[in-house]
Amino acid sequence: MKRARRRAFFFFFPVLQPKIPESVLVVIYSPALEVLLIERADRSGYWQSVTGSKDRADEALGDTAIREVFEETGIVVGSEAVPRANLEDWDTRTVYEIYPIWRHRYAVGVTHNTEHVFGLLVPRDIAVQLAPREHVRYRWLPWDEAARACFSSSNAQAIRQLPQRVRCVHP
Repeated sequence: MKRARRRAFFFFFPVLQPKIPESVLVVIYSPALEVLLIERADRSGYWQSVTGSKDRADEALGDTAIREVFEETGIVVGSEAVPRANLEDWDTRTVYEIYPIWRHRYAVGVTHNTEHVFGLLVPRDIAVQLAPREHVRYRWLPWDEAARACFSSSNAQAIRQLPQRVRCVHP
């Protein structure tokens, strides 16, 4: 009887693994350097780029970026509209303190996250399908306005790099 109750408990209340404190931030931008921002569902007014943690310790960061872009926006990296080559590792890492409101998602004692920045060039008219449990609205803004609209300073800093990054790749 106890075993059946325990199984029922875990069916209704699955044990969630703590988040891995290594993540990606993907600056999605158009050829005109407009940046896609998404508003968090759990924090009204918190605008950001696509972000997300690795699902497994051995998950490649590029794979994490591709997965998170699809999960949060419905954009398929590797499609005809968005070739895999449009996803660029900017070789930028930021270690930051995890906001106290989100620390419960990590293992006990974890206070910092390492974020790896990627850029993704997409057509401006690409369809965006938000994950409603994560984000409620999206908007395209010129890169400088997008940087000012972000709640996260590391996200704003990444967006401010966009004009130089694009010039280096597409002279």
